[in-house]
Amino acid sequence: MRTIIGLEVHAQLLTRTKLFCSCSADYFGAPPNTHTCPVCLGMPGALPVLNEKAVEYALKAALALHCEIPQRSIFARKNYFYPDLPKGYQISQYEEPLARRGYLDLPTGKRVGIRRLHLEEDAGKLLHTDEGVSLVDFNRAGVPLIEIVSEPELNSPTEARLYLEELRRILRYLGVCSGDMEEGSFRCDANISLVAPSSGGRMGTKVEIKNMNSFRAVEEALRFEERRQQEILARGEVLLQETRLWNDKTGQTEPMRGKEESEDYRYFPDPDLVPLQIDDAWRESVRESLPELPAQKRARWAQDYKLPEYDIAVLTEERSIAEYFEAVVRLYNDPKDVSNWMMSELLRLLKESQTTEIPLPPEHFARVLQMVNAGQINRTVAKAVIEESFKTGKAPDEIVQEQGLSQISDERALAEIVTKVLAENSKAVADFKAGKEAALSFLQGQVMKATKGKADPKKTRDLLLQKLREP
Repeated sequence: MRTIIGLEVHAQLLTRTKLFCSCSADYFGAPPNTHTCPVCLGMPGALPVLNEKAVEYALKAALALHCEIPQRSIFARKNYFYPDLPKGYQISQYEEPLARRGYLDLPTGKRVGIRRLHLEEDAGKLLHTDEGVSLVDFNRAGVPLIEIVSEPELNSPTEARLYLEELRRILRYLGVCSGDMEEGSFRCDANISLVAPSSGGRMGTKVEIKNMNSFRAVEEALRFEERRQQEILARGEVLLQETRLWNDKTGQTEPMRGKEESEDYRYFPDPDLVPLQIDDAWRESVRESLPELPAQKRARWAQDYKLPEYDIAVLTEERSIAEYFEAVVRLYNDPKDVSNWMMSELLRLLKESQTTEIPLPPEHFARVLQMVNAGQINRTVAKAVIEESFKTGKAPDEIVQEQGLSQISDERALAEIVTKVLAENSKAVADFKAGKEAALSFLQGQVMKATKGKADPKKTRDLLLQKLREP
Protein backbone atom coordinates (compact mmCIF):
# COMPACT_ATOMS: atom_id res chain seq x y z
CA MET A 1 0.00 0.00 0.00
CA ARG A 2 1.12 3.53 -0.79
CA THR A 3 0.90 6.22 1.87
CA ILE A 4 -0.51 9.65 0.98
CA ILE A 5 -0.01 12.55 3.39
CA GLY A 6 -1.10 16.17 3.21
CA LEU A 7 -0.23 18.76 5.84
CA GLU A 8 -2.05 21.86 7.06
CA VAL A 9 0.28 24.21 8.92
CA HIS A 10 -0.87 27.17 11.00
CA ALA A 11 1.93 29.68 11.59
CA GLN A 12 1.46 32.67 13.88
CA LEU A 13 2.83 35.87 12.36
CA LEU A 14 5.26 37.99 14.38
CA THR A 15 3.26 41.20 14.21
CA ARG A 16 3.07 43.55 17.21
CA THR A 17 -0.73 43.60 17.14
CA LYS A 18 -3.55 41.23 16.27
CA LEU A 19 -5.03 40.73 12.82
CA PHE A 20 -8.08 42.97 13.15
CA CYS A 21 -7.48 45.10 16.26
CA SER A 22 -4.70 46.93 18.12
CA CYS A 23 -4.36 44.43 21.00
CA SER A 24 -0.83 43.14 21.56
CA ALA A 25 -0.12 39.86 19.80
CA ASP A 26 2.67 39.07 22.27
CA TYR A 27 0.36 37.07 24.51
CA PHE A 28 2.53 34.14 25.61
CA GLY A 29 2.91 34.08 29.40
CA ALA A 30 0.60 37.07 29.94
CA PRO A 31 -2.20 36.86 32.57
CA PRO A 32 -5.37 35.40 31.01
CA ASN A 33 -7.69 37.76 29.14
CA THR A 34 -5.45 40.83 29.45
CA HIS A 35 -4.80 41.23 25.70
CA THR A 36 -8.41 41.67 24.62
CA CYS A 37 -10.80 44.33 23.35
CA PRO A 38 -14.36 44.47 21.96
CA VAL A 39 -13.11 43.55 18.46
CA CYS A 40 -11.25 40.34 19.33
CA LEU A 41 -13.94 39.42 21.89
CA GLY A 42 -16.63 39.71 19.21
CA MET A 43 -18.72 42.35 20.98
CA PRO A 44 -21.78 43.63 19.04
CA GLY A 45 -20.99 46.63 16.88
CA ALA A 46 -17.18 46.20 17.02
CA LEU A 47 -15.69 46.28 13.52
CA PRO A 48 -12.45 44.64 12.32
CA VAL A 49 -9.64 46.64 10.66
CA LEU A 50 -7.05 44.61 8.74
CA ASN A 51 -3.41 44.68 9.94
CA GLU A 52 -1.26 45.72 6.94
CA LYS A 53 1.93 44.23 8.41
CA ALA A 54 0.23 40.82 8.67
CA VAL A 55 -0.60 40.99 4.97
CA GLU A 56 3.01 41.91 4.17
CA TYR A 57 4.32 38.95 6.21
CA ALA A 58 1.84 36.60 4.52
CA LEU A 59 2.99 37.87 1.13
CA LYS A 60 6.61 37.19 2.09
CA ALA A 61 5.76 33.59 2.95
CA ALA A 62 3.71 33.14 -0.22
CA LEU A 63 6.49 34.49 -2.45
CA ALA A 64 9.13 32.39 -0.70
CA LEU A 65 6.95 29.35 -1.43
CA HIS A 66 6.67 30.32 -5.13
CA CYS A 67 2.91 30.88 -4.90
CA GLU A 68 0.70 32.69 -7.37
CA ILE A 69 -0.78 35.80 -5.75
CA PRO A 70 -4.02 37.03 -7.31
CA GLN A 71 -4.78 40.74 -7.17
CA ARG A 72 -7.95 40.10 -5.17
CA SER A 73 -8.67 37.91 -2.16
CA ILE A 74 -11.71 37.71 0.11
CA PHE A 75 -12.13 37.24 3.87
CA ALA A 76 -14.86 34.82 4.86
CA ARG A 77 -16.61 33.76 8.02
CA LYS A 78 -15.95 30.16 8.98
CA ASN A 79 -18.86 29.25 11.21
CA TYR A 80 -18.52 26.77 14.05
CA PHE A 81 -19.34 26.88 17.74
CA TYR A 82 -16.65 26.17 20.28
CA PRO A 83 -15.92 27.86 23.63
CA ASP A 84 -12.61 29.37 22.48
CA LEU A 85 -14.22 31.16 19.50
CA PRO A 86 -15.76 34.35 20.92
CA LYS A 87 -17.66 35.45 17.79
CA GLY A 88 -19.06 32.02 16.98
CA TYR A 89 -17.12 32.20 13.71
CA GLN A 90 -13.51 32.61 12.59
CA ILE A 91 -12.47 35.22 10.04
CA SER A 92 -10.52 33.26 7.45
CA GLN A 93 -10.25 32.95 3.67
CA TYR A 94 -11.78 30.20 1.57
CA GLU A 95 -12.84 30.56 -2.06
CA GLU A 96 -10.43 33.38 -2.89
CA PRO A 97 -7.30 32.94 -0.73
CA LEU A 98 -4.27 35.24 -0.65
CA ALA A 99 -2.08 32.78 -2.57
CA ARG A 100 -2.21 29.38 -4.26
CA ARG A 101 -0.32 26.89 -6.45
CA GLY A 102 3.17 27.14 -4.95
CA TYR A 103 5.77 24.56 -3.99
CA LEU A 104 8.46 23.68 -1.47
CA ASP A 105 11.58 21.66 -2.31
CA LEU A 106 12.69 19.17 0.33
CA PRO A 107 16.44 18.83 1.08
CA THR A 108 16.19 15.44 -0.65
CA GLY A 109 15.27 17.18 -3.91
CA LYS A 110 11.59 16.20 -3.93
CA ARG A 111 9.17 19.00 -4.81
CA VAL A 112 5.93 19.20 -2.82
CA GLY A 113 3.06 21.33 -4.09
CA ILE A 114 1.46 24.07 -1.97
CA ARG A 115 -2.28 24.14 -2.64
CA ARG A 116 -3.03 27.42 -0.88
CA LEU A 117 -1.81 29.95 1.66
CA HIS A 118 -4.28 32.23 3.36
CA LEU A 119 -4.67 34.62 6.29
CA GLU A 120 -6.92 33.98 9.24
CA GLU A 121 -7.29 34.83 12.91
CA ASP A 122 -6.39 32.45 15.75
CA ALA A 123 -8.87 31.20 18.33
CA GLY A 124 -8.57 31.49 22.10
CA LYS A 125 -7.21 28.75 24.31
CA LEU A 126 -9.01 26.36 26.67
CA LEU A 127 -7.42 25.58 30.04
CA HIS A 128 -8.63 22.41 31.75
CA THR A 129 -8.27 22.19 35.54
CA ASP A 130 -7.89 19.10 37.71
CA GLU A 131 -11.34 19.84 39.18
CA GLY A 132 -12.97 19.16 35.83
CA VAL A 133 -13.53 22.84 35.00
CA SER A 134 -12.59 24.37 31.66
CA LEU A 135 -11.50 28.01 31.49
CA VAL A 136 -11.08 30.18 28.40
CA ASP A 137 -8.18 32.56 27.78
CA PHE A 138 -8.90 34.92 24.87
CA ASN A 139 -5.41 36.48 24.73
CA ARG A 140 -4.64 34.42 21.63
CA ALA A 141 -7.98 35.15 19.92
CA GLY A 142 -7.38 37.33 16.88
CA VAL A 143 -3.62 36.74 16.60
CA PRO A 144 -2.75 36.60 12.87
CA LEU A 145 -2.10 33.21 11.28
CA ILE A 146 -1.21 31.97 7.88
CA GLU A 147 -2.51 28.54 6.98
CA ILE A 148 -0.33 26.68 4.48
CA VAL A 149 -1.96 23.65 2.89
CA SER A 150 0.22 21.18 1.01
CA GLU A 151 -0.89 18.97 -1.83
CA PRO A 152 -1.23 15.30 -0.78
CA GLU A 153 2.20 14.51 -2.24
CA LEU A 154 4.13 13.33 0.80
CA ASN A 155 4.58 9.57 0.86
CA SER A 156 6.08 8.80 4.26
CA PRO A 157 6.17 10.13 7.83
CA THR A 158 9.85 10.97 7.29
CA GLU A 159 9.02 13.13 4.27
CA ALA A 160 6.35 14.90 6.35
CA ARG A 161 8.93 15.75 9.01
CA LEU A 162 11.42 17.01 6.38
CA TYR A 163 8.69 19.19 4.85
CA LEU A 164 7.82 20.75 8.21
CA GLU A 165 11.46 21.33 9.13
CA GLU A 166 12.17 23.09 5.81
CA LEU A 167 8.97 25.14 6.00
CA ARG A 168 9.87 26.25 9.52
CA ARG A 169 13.38 27.25 8.36
CA ILE A 170 11.92 29.37 5.57
CA LEU A 171 9.46 31.18 7.85
CA ARG A 172 12.19 31.84 10.45
CA TYR A 173 14.60 33.12 7.77
CA LEU A 174 11.86 35.49 6.62
CA GLY A 175 11.35 36.67 10.20
CA VAL A 176 7.58 36.22 9.94
CA CYS A 177 7.12 33.38 12.47
CA SER A 178 9.08 32.16 15.50
CA GLY A 179 8.41 28.54 14.54
CA ASP A 180 8.07 27.48 18.19
CA MET A 181 5.88 24.37 18.23
CA GLU A 182 5.84 24.05 22.02
CA GLU A 183 4.40 27.55 22.40
CA GLY A 184 1.91 26.84 19.60
CA SER A 185 3.19 29.41 17.12
CA PHE A 186 3.79 26.68 14.52
CA ARG A 187 1.08 24.00 14.50
CA CYS A 188 0.39 21.14 12.16
CA ASP A 189 -2.62 18.98 11.31
CA ALA A 190 -1.90 15.95 9.15
CA ASN A 191 -4.19 14.08 6.77
CA ILE A 192 -3.20 10.53 5.93
CA SER A 193 -4.73 7.85 3.73
CA LEU A 194 -3.56 4.66 2.04
CA VAL A 195 -3.82 3.70 -1.60
CA ALA A 196 -4.37 -0.02 -2.11
CA PRO A 197 -2.79 -1.68 -5.20
CA SER A 198 -6.25 -2.79 -6.34
CA SER A 199 -7.82 0.69 -6.05
CA GLY A 200 -6.64 1.99 -9.40
CA GLY A 201 -4.79 4.81 -7.69
CA ARG A 202 -7.82 6.13 -5.80
CA MET A 203 -7.01 7.46 -2.34
CA GLY A 204 -8.52 5.61 0.57
CA THR A 205 -10.42 7.05 3.52
CA LYS A 206 -8.73 10.17 4.89
CA VAL A 207 -7.98 10.51 8.59
CA GLU A 208 -6.91 13.80 10.19
CA ILE A 209 -4.47 13.88 13.13
CA LYS A 210 -4.20 16.78 15.58
CA ASN A 211 -2.34 17.63 18.82
CA MET A 212 1.24 17.15 17.61
CA ASN A 213 3.64 19.66 19.17
CA SER A 214 7.02 18.57 17.81
CA PHE A 215 8.54 17.23 14.60
CA ARG A 216 9.16 13.95 16.39
CA ALA A 217 5.49 13.76 17.40
CA VAL A 218 4.35 14.39 13.82
CA GLU A 219 6.56 11.60 12.48
CA GLU A 220 5.59 9.14 15.23
CA ALA A 221 1.87 9.92 14.98
CA LEU A 222 1.87 9.38 11.22
CA ARG A 223 3.88 6.19 11.57
CA PHE A 224 1.40 4.82 14.12
CA GLU A 225 -1.58 5.83 12.00
CA GLU A 226 0.00 4.28 8.91
CA ARG A 227 0.29 0.94 10.75
CA ARG A 228 -3.21 1.22 12.22
CA GLN A 229 -4.84 1.79 8.85
CA GLN A 230 -2.84 -1.01 7.24
CA GLU A 231 -4.01 -3.46 9.92
CA ILE A 232 -7.67 -2.40 9.62
CA LEU A 233 -7.66 -2.73 5.83
CA ALA A 234 -5.80 -6.05 6.02
CA ARG A 235 -8.65 -7.40 8.18
CA GLY A 236 -11.16 -6.32 5.54
CA GLU A 237 -12.76 -3.75 7.85
CA VAL A 238 -14.02 -0.28 6.96
CA LEU A 239 -11.87 2.69 7.89
CA LEU A 240 -13.77 5.61 9.42
CA GLN A 241 -13.24 9.15 8.16
CA GLU A 242 -12.52 10.96 11.40
CA THR A 243 -10.31 13.36 13.31
CA ARG A 244 -7.95 11.73 15.79
CA LEU A 245 -5.70 13.11 18.53
CA TRP A 246 -2.10 12.08 19.08
CA ASN A 247 -1.41 10.90 22.64
CA ASP A 248 2.30 11.39 23.25
CA LYS A 249 2.22 9.35 26.46
CA THR A 250 0.70 6.21 24.93
CA GLY A 251 2.28 6.66 21.49
CA GLN A 252 -1.12 6.20 19.83
CA THR A 253 -3.78 8.20 18.03
CA GLU A 254 -7.23 8.33 19.65
CA PRO A 255 -10.67 9.18 18.21
CA MET A 256 -11.76 12.81 18.64
CA ARG A 257 -14.73 13.42 16.31
CA GLY A 258 -16.06 12.76 12.84
CA LYS A 259 -14.14 14.65 10.13
CA GLU A 260 -15.78 17.89 9.05
CA GLU A 261 -16.18 18.89 5.42
CA SER A 262 -15.97 22.47 4.13
CA GLU A 263 -19.75 22.72 3.79
CA ASP A 264 -20.07 22.08 7.53
CA TYR A 265 -18.54 25.51 8.17
CA ARG A 266 -21.06 27.46 6.04
CA TYR A 267 -18.44 29.85 4.66
CA PHE A 268 -19.69 33.21 3.36
CA PRO A 269 -17.88 36.53 2.63
CA ASP A 270 -17.40 38.65 5.74
CA PRO A 271 -19.62 41.72 5.25
CA ASP A 272 -17.41 43.85 7.53
CA LEU A 273 -14.26 43.49 5.40
CA VAL A 274 -13.77 44.71 1.85
CA PRO A 275 -11.87 42.55 -0.67
CA LEU A 276 -8.10 42.68 -0.24
CA GLN A 277 -6.31 44.13 -3.29
CA ILE A 278 -2.64 43.28 -3.93
CA ASP A 279 -1.25 45.39 -6.77
CA ASP A 280 1.89 44.56 -8.74
CA ALA A 281 3.95 47.28 -7.08
CA TRP A 282 3.26 45.99 -3.57
CA ARG A 283 3.91 42.39 -4.54
CA GLU A 284 7.23 43.22 -6.23
CA SER A 285 8.30 45.44 -3.34
CA VAL A 286 7.81 42.53 -0.95
CA ARG A 287 9.61 40.17 -3.34
CA GLU A 288 12.67 42.46 -3.39
CA SER A 289 12.80 42.41 0.41
CA LEU A 290 13.14 38.62 0.62
CA PRO A 291 16.44 37.36 2.07
CA GLU A 292 18.47 34.51 0.63
CA LEU A 293 16.46 31.45 1.66
CA PRO A 294 17.85 28.24 3.23
CA ALA A 295 17.91 26.13 0.06
CA GLN A 296 19.62 28.91 -1.91
CA LYS A 297 22.16 29.40 0.87
CA ARG A 298 22.95 25.67 1.11
CA ALA A 299 23.55 25.47 -2.65
CA ARG A 300 25.78 28.57 -2.67
CA TRP A 301 27.82 27.41 0.32
CA ALA A 302 28.45 24.03 -1.27
CA GLN A 303 29.84 25.79 -4.34
CA ASP A 304 31.65 28.74 -2.74
CA TYR A 305 32.95 27.25 0.51
CA LYS A 306 33.26 23.55 -0.40
CA LEU A 307 32.00 22.57 3.05
CA PRO A 308 30.69 19.08 3.89
CA GLU A 309 26.89 18.68 3.78
CA TYR A 310 26.78 18.19 7.55
CA ASP A 311 28.55 21.50 8.26
CA ILE A 312 26.28 23.33 5.84
CA ALA A 313 23.13 21.82 7.38
CA VAL A 314 24.18 22.78 10.92
CA LEU A 315 25.33 26.31 10.15
CA THR A 316 22.42 27.27 7.88
CA GLU A 317 19.72 26.04 10.27
CA GLU A 318 19.37 29.54 11.74
CA ARG A 319 19.74 32.68 9.66
CA SER A 320 21.64 34.53 12.42
CA ILE A 321 24.23 31.72 12.67
CA ALA A 322 24.63 31.58 8.88
CA GLU A 323 25.16 35.34 8.65
CA TYR A 324 27.65 35.21 11.54
CA PHE A 325 29.63 32.49 9.75
CA GLU A 326 29.88 34.56 6.59
CA ALA A 327 30.93 37.64 8.57
CA VAL A 328 33.77 35.66 10.18
CA VAL A 329 34.86 34.15 6.85
CA ARG A 330 35.15 37.64 5.35
CA LEU A 331 37.71 38.41 8.08
CA TYR A 332 39.44 35.01 8.20
CA ASN A 333 39.22 33.27 4.86
CA ASP A 334 39.33 29.62 5.87
CA PRO A 335 35.70 28.40 5.73
CA LYS A 336 36.38 24.89 7.03
CA ASP A 337 38.42 26.14 9.99
CA VAL A 338 35.70 28.69 10.83
CA SER A 339 33.08 25.96 10.54
CA ASN A 340 34.99 23.64 12.90
CA TRP A 341 35.46 26.33 15.53
CA MET A 342 31.87 27.57 15.32
CA MET A 343 30.35 24.10 15.62
CA SER A 344 32.63 23.04 18.47
CA GLU A 345 32.86 26.25 20.50
CA LEU A 346 30.32 28.90 19.55
CA LEU A 347 27.30 26.58 19.30
CA ARG A 348 28.30 24.99 22.62
CA LEU A 349 28.43 28.38 24.34
CA LEU A 350 25.07 29.39 22.86
CA LYS A 351 23.51 26.15 24.09
CA GLU A 352 24.99 26.49 27.58
CA SER A 353 23.88 30.11 27.90
CA GLN A 354 20.43 29.27 26.48
CA THR A 355 20.46 32.28 24.21
CA THR A 356 19.97 32.84 20.50
CA GLU A 357 21.72 36.22 20.57
CA ILE A 358 25.47 36.03 19.88
CA PRO A 359 27.28 38.41 22.27
CA LEU A 360 30.65 37.69 20.65
CA PRO A 361 31.28 40.02 17.67
CA PRO A 362 32.46 38.29 14.46
CA GLU A 363 35.61 40.44 14.62
CA HIS A 364 36.55 38.93 17.99
CA PHE A 365 35.89 35.37 16.82
CA ALA A 366 37.96 35.90 13.66
CA ARG A 367 40.78 37.48 15.66
CA VAL A 368 41.11 34.38 17.85
CA LEU A 369 41.49 32.19 14.76
CA GLN A 370 44.04 34.59 13.30
CA MET A 371 46.06 34.39 16.53
CA VAL A 372 46.02 30.58 16.43
CA ASN A 373 47.07 30.59 12.78
CA ALA A 374 49.93 33.02 13.53
CA GLY A 375 51.17 30.88 16.44
CA GLN A 376 50.43 33.57 19.04
CA ILE A 377 48.19 31.22 21.06
CA ASN A 378 47.51 27.50 20.87
CA ARG A 379 44.15 25.82 20.44
CA THR A 380 43.66 25.13 24.14
CA VAL A 381 44.19 28.78 25.00
CA ALA A 382 42.00 29.83 22.04
CA LYS A 383 39.03 27.95 23.49
CA ALA A 384 39.45 29.78 26.79
CA VAL A 385 39.79 33.15 25.02
CA ILE A 386 36.63 32.56 22.96
CA GLU A 387 34.67 31.69 26.11
CA GLU A 388 36.00 34.70 28.02
CA SER A 389 35.24 37.07 25.14
CA PHE A 390 31.76 35.51 24.78
CA LYS A 391 31.00 36.13 28.46
CA THR A 392 32.67 39.52 28.98
CA GLY A 393 32.77 41.14 25.55
CA LYS A 394 36.50 41.83 25.93
CA ALA A 395 38.69 41.78 22.82
CA PRO A 396 40.87 38.64 22.41
CA ASP A 397 44.14 40.61 22.44
CA GLU A 398 43.12 42.25 25.72
CA ILE A 399 42.33 38.88 27.30
CA VAL A 400 45.62 37.33 26.16
CA GLN A 401 47.63 40.28 27.45
CA GLU A 402 45.79 40.52 30.80
CA GLN A 403 46.11 36.80 31.56
CA GLY A 404 49.56 36.27 30.03
CA LEU A 405 48.28 33.64 27.63
CA SER A 406 50.68 34.16 24.75
CA GLN A 407 52.05 30.92 23.42
CA ILE A 408 55.54 29.91 24.54
CA SER A 409 57.37 29.33 21.26
CA ASP A 410 60.93 30.20 22.29
CA GLU A 411 62.87 26.94 21.92
CA ARG A 412 65.37 27.77 24.66
CA ALA A 413 62.60 28.42 27.21
CA LEU A 414 60.70 25.34 26.10
CA ALA A 415 63.82 23.17 26.20
CA GLU A 416 64.38 24.07 29.86
CA ILE A 417 60.81 23.09 30.75
CA VAL A 418 61.03 19.84 28.72
CA THR A 419 64.28 18.89 30.45
CA LYS A 420 62.71 19.49 33.86
CA VAL A 421 59.60 17.42 32.98
CA LEU A 422 61.73 14.51 31.73
CA ALA A 423 63.77 14.55 34.91
CA GLU A 424 60.61 14.45 37.05
CA ASN A 425 59.00 11.61 35.06
CA SER A 426 61.67 8.96 34.68
CA LYS A 427 59.13 6.11 34.53
CA ALA A 428 57.35 7.67 31.52
CA VAL A 429 60.74 8.17 29.87
CA ALA A 430 61.57 4.52 30.42
CA ASP A 431 58.16 3.46 29.11
CA PHE A 432 58.66 5.43 25.90
CA LYS A 433 62.10 3.95 25.35
CA ALA A 434 60.55 0.52 25.90
CA GLY A 435 58.22 1.17 22.95
CA LYS A 436 55.15 2.59 24.71
CA GLU A 437 54.12 5.48 22.42
CA ALA A 438 51.38 6.62 24.83
CA ALA A 439 54.09 7.83 27.20
CA LEU A 440 54.88 10.64 24.75
CA SER A 441 51.36 12.05 25.07
CA PHE A 442 51.64 11.87 28.85
CA LEU A 443 54.92 13.78 28.84
CA GLN A 444 53.53 16.39 26.46
CA GLY A 445 50.59 16.81 28.79
CA GLN A 446 52.97 17.43 31.68
CA VAL A 447 54.72 20.16 29.70
CA MET A 448 51.38 21.76 28.91
CA LYS A 449 50.46 21.57 32.58
CA ALA A 450 53.74 23.16 33.61
CA THR A 451 53.21 26.02 31.15
CA LYS A 452 49.48 26.37 31.97
CA GLY A 453 48.62 25.35 28.43
CA LYS A 454 50.79 27.99 26.79
CA ALA A 455 53.47 25.79 25.23
CA ASP A 456 53.53 25.48 21.45
CA PRO A 457 52.24 21.88 21.00
CA LYS A 458 54.25 21.10 17.86
CA LYS A 459 57.53 22.49 19.18
CA THR A 460 56.91 20.73 22.49
CA ARG A 461 56.45 17.40 20.77
CA ASP A 462 59.52 17.90 18.57
CA LEU A 463 61.68 18.79 21.58
CA LEU A 464 60.43 15.81 23.57
CA LEU A 465 61.22 13.42 20.73
CA GLN A 466 64.63 14.99 20.23
CA LYS A 467 65.60 14.60 23.90
CA LEU A 468 64.00 11.15 24.31
CA ARG A 469 66.02 9.83 21.37
CA GLU A 470 69.30 11.17 22.65
CA PRO A 471 71.69 8.37 23.67
